[in-house]
Amino acid sequence: MAHVRHIALALALSSAALAVQAGTVTVITSFPKDLTQAYKNAFEKANPGITLEILNKNTVAGIAYVRETPAGQRPDVFWASAPDAFEVLNRDKLLAKATDIANPKVPDKIGSFPINDPGGMYFGQALAGYGIMYNTRYVKANKLPNPVEWKDLLAPEWFGHVGITSPSRSGTMHLTAETILQGEGWEEGWRTLLRMSGNSSAVTERSFGVPDGVNNGQFAAGPVIDFFGLSSKFSKFPVEFVYPSETAIVPANIALIEGAKNAAEAKTFIKFTLDQAGQEVLLEPKISRLPVLPYSELKGKIPEGYPDPAEIAKRSKVHFDVDVSQSRYYLVQSLYDQTITFRLKELQQATKAIYDAERKLGDKAKSGKPSELLAEARKLTWDPLVNAKQAGDAAFLKTFSGDKRDSAVSQQITQLEGEWNGRARANYEQAVKLANQAAAL
Repeated sequence: MAHVRHIALALALSSAALAVQAGTVTVITSFPKDLTQAYKNAFEKANPGITLEILNKNTVAGIAYVRETPAGQRPDVFWASAPDAFEVLNRDKLLAKATDIANPKVPDKIGSFPINDPGGMYFGQALAGYGIMYNTRYVKANKLPNPVEWKDLLAPEWFGHVGITSPSRSGTMHLTAETILQGEGWEEGWRTLLRMSGNSSAVTERSFGVPDGVNNGQFAAGPVIDFFGLSSKFSKFPVEFVYPSETAIVPANIALIEGAKNAAEAKTFIKFTLDQAGQEVLLEPKISRLPVLPYSELKGKIPEGYPDPAEIAKRSKVHFDVDVSQSRYYLVQSLYDQTITFRLKELQQATKAIYDAERKLGDKAKSGKPSELLAEARKLTWDPLVNAKQAGDAAFLKTFSGDKRDSAVSQQITQLEGEWNGRARANYEQAVKLANQAAAL
């Protein structure tokens, strides 16, 4: 009888030990299913007894979800492309330190940018660049030149052929916008964003909407994070992807959430994604992401013609500053939505009226009254409503990084957004009138 009791006790203890080891790791991520499913399969195979649960949300919604969930009930891991989003989470004390799981073979920097957070709060898990994806058949059929730089998408012949999304709907679009703003300066960068958006036929609901639209020929081209373009290209879609000289190679990060339900197993998963087996998953054709492990560590695994992040970082003109990006995170989203996302129709009309007048007038558009009217129309359409001085004003930025649950903060933001929205609409309508006047001369 005692012998049976010993066996029962031993079984109880071993099943208790298994229960501690087993469990579910909940990962909140903006990544597509192709990527998350490949990691789920590989990780669960290597770690029987741990289940990976994927909670798919765009980066901005993901931050809000973590912020609003009480400690102890939060998901375990945050995994997304935008380093500035991790800075926002870190600032709000929503990340937990996990220095013991870093892979020592990962270099400290890519170009001048740190791959891991120096404080050990998050890790670079893949590298990402930002650029232009285009449909080769669509471009050829419509006799459009192959785009190489952002400026190429601003030409009149690209009107109606571009697809974009909004920084408030996509962390990767936020980084693309910031890359342009940091590469060209605040005011010139906004002119590029407004002109590119004026040439667009739609603002998609999610970051996936742009690459999907380019793949199926809905759009000729659009700004995307590299893995969308590369995975489509290596999966034999009729598309190309180019890194403009104004690009940033920055880490896509992974972090342990403060107040997570299952921290021990979560660390096991994060460690898996940083080690060799997890890095090799990135190279599958359907995923096509740039690893953080140096190519010398992945000999024989790198596909032919695969981009080398070290080379791209070397020739990039942008030294991406994550602190600048984080300080104006919500300002950029808000300004973009009020002047582009919610006013796209009017922005398209103003852009078209300017092009029509330029085409009709030819050389006459370059001097005299028509030139003055068109210059004013362009200014109203493509100059940002917030100037560089305001955008660098700490007190102004503080309003946007304040807690929106505070009614005074919320009221202030709502008032500003209402003003921008109204001014954008009035400006675009006035620009149409001025362009039509110029055309009539």
